Amino acid sequence: MNKYTACAANCKVRCSKATAQEDCPKYCNICCEKCNYCVPSGTFGNRGECLCYLDLKIFKGESKCP
Repeated sequence: MNKYTACAANCKVRCSKATAQEDCPKYCNICCEKCNYCVPSGTFGNRGECLCYLDLKIFKGESKCP
């Protein structure tokens, strides 16, 4: 499995319970690529597993990554 396939698979799990089913995978894949192909485990939280996730913010200061 290559890195891009791993991002897609991990983001599918990460976003499986998200209310924004169209946006979640898009942003998750962006974050995965920017964070050296790391996606936190589970469907919510665990952002400490990918420290880069904590640093990526949208203009309002909220987390960009699901």
